[in-house]
Amino acid sequence: MKLSRRTFLMGLSGIGALGAAAGAGFGYMRWGEADWFQSTTTLIRTGRTAEAEPLRILHLSDLHASDVVPLSMISRAVELGLRQHPDLIVITGDFWTDRFNRINDYTAVLKPLSDHAPTFAVAGNHDGGSWAALIRGWSDLDTLQELLTGAGVTFLHNESATLTLDSRRVTLLGVGDWWSGDCRPYRTFATAATREANTLRIVLNHNPDAKTEFADYDWDLMCCGHTHGGQLRMPFTGRTPFAPVSDHDYVAGLNPWRERLIFTTRGVGNLHGLRFNCRPEVSLLLVS
Repeated sequence: MKLSRRTFLMGLSGIGALGAAAGAGFGYMRWGEADWFQSTTTLIRTGRTAEAEPLRILHLSDLHASDVVPLSMISRAVELGLRQHPDLIVITGDFWTDRFNRINDYTAVLKPLSDHAPTFAVAGNHDGGSWAALIRGWSDLDTLQELLTGAGVTFLHNESATLTLDSRRVTLLGVGDWWSGDCRPYRTFATAATREANTLRIVLNHNPDAKTEFADYDWDLMCCGHTHGGQLRMPFTGRTPFAPVSDHDYVAGLNPWRERLIFTTRGVGNLHGLRFNCRPEVSLLLVS
């Protein structure tokens, strides 16, 4: 059957329309949403603090400094977070995607955090170690330690820290990355101060799937990232088929788990420069 000129041109027109739609969709994912920050506030009730005003915790994660996540973008997230006047700042890993070398510049971007409030961090799977080495990342955490030390950020690697903020006592339990085989909760909790009735215990870990490793330990809230909220979230259904976790009940937001709470932030950066229906997040937690 011969194809008429009109049919042929109509076909080209249809293909062109589809191509234009596809191009517009990619453009939105790459340049429309990937750096369109959403500042969120989440009220978390643990019953551990009796003060009238909740503790203000800025939670950042998955900064992913790279060719598609410039330091200028991370700096905007830092500025947005500091406008929330946090009492405490936590960062739950993936400071870069692969071997990022502009350490001095990155230090200058992060330093305002520790200048404002006590700031603590844990490592993610991209930051260094056995998993990162497989994707040509750093084989150890020395570069991350250099960055955090220069920025005045306390690095908790299977360690804990207890601090008093006004009259509140907070113990942070920073556990190593699960994918990297560095998750050592027994070591972390062994360093923790004795639990007191009014002491808030917060686990910092990159990956929410690691929660089962902490099942037998005493804590109130776990802060994590890793998922990017799914990064590409299906419209209408809200499904997150690309989230790199086994348990999709903890891809984003505040969720209960065994009489405790887990908060997963969608993160600041991304992989491949794309986000859809899942804006990058700067998270303020109001913890009481």
